[in-house]
Amino acid sequence: MPTSNSRPQSNLLYATAFAGAVMAVFAVGYRMAGWSWSDAIYMVVITAFSVGFGEVVPITDPWLRAWTMALIVLGCTGIIFITGTLVQWLTESQIQRALGGKRMEHEIEKLKNHAIICGYGRIGKMIATQLEAGGIPFVIVDQSPERVAEAREAGWLTHLGEATDEPVLRAAGVTRARVLATVLPNDAANVFITLSARNMNPEIEIIARGEVPSTERKLRQAGANRVVLPAHIGADRIAHLILHPNARDLLGGKTKSSIEFEHHLTELGLDMEEIEIGLQSPWLHRRVGDVEKEVSGRLLVVAILRKEGGTDMNPNPTAMLMPGDALVVMKRGVGKG
Repeated sequence: MPTSNSRPQSNLLYATAFAGAVMAVFAVGYRMAGWSWSDAIYMVVITAFSVGFGEVVPITDPWLRAWTMALIVLGCTGIIFITGTLVQWLTESQIQRALGGKRMEHEIEKLKNHAIICGYGRIGKMIATQLEAGGIPFVIVDQSPERVAEAREAGWLTHLGEATDEPVLRAAGVTRARVLATVLPNDAANVFITLSARNMNPEIEIIARGEVPSTERKLRQAGANRVVLPAHIGADRIAHLILHPNARDLLGGKTKSSIEFEHHLTELGLDMEEIEIGLQSPWLHRRVGDVEKEVSGRLLVVAILRKEGGTDMNPNPTAMLMPGDALVVMKRGVGKG
């Protein structure tokens, strides 16, 4: 399906081809009149662009004067054609962007009891897809022009701006919305958005994402109705799979189920890893709680695979790590959700 600005692009292509053909033909004509290629090309360029530096070589031959006059007419026409189509292209793009933004604002203003998604990363995209499938109207708020453009291409209502700013939330219709989901990978930003949204709409339901478990209390104090910790969700899923007889295949094998599960973890911005506690490990003879505290919540211990056999699911913070043990951990992935 052609884009709305395909016609200006085509006109610009035709104009460039016309001007290029004119300049090439007339350069060959001057060359046939005995000029050097350097003089011929220079003459064509300054004439077509109406620079008016004067003749490179005095033109006294009537035929050559007629040739030059034709170059003035056709060359200037080609350059004007290029300039006009370029201006048309840029102007139409600006007008369409302005009209598109106004239309988007008008559509958002008509919404009531809708959902607001703050953040269009991995999790934001998953939420938007599910809400669209469920027929729930929603608005996506993100500060990245690239992400907003991607969401608009999907046909979703968007608002470009930092969701921590109250005017941005107001423009997204927070005072009329039924629910707000703030799923940024920054806990501080999620707390601030939650606090602002709660002050602007005491009745709105707020679902907030947290990366570090200690943030849950802060989000609830700020006014969140529910707090979701993606790392804990993934950890619970891993623990469930480890309880099955073929649990170790999940960590080392490439079965269909393990590949699907890894894909879901990636969508949540999480990674799963097995870490062996060797004799040189800095975590040897240390407690699980101390290890988790040391990494400041970036890693969550799901299970301990003991050297002598057996698995400690959801180990106690006081559990000691011994040589040959292996930790099954959940950690943040490389990308941002």
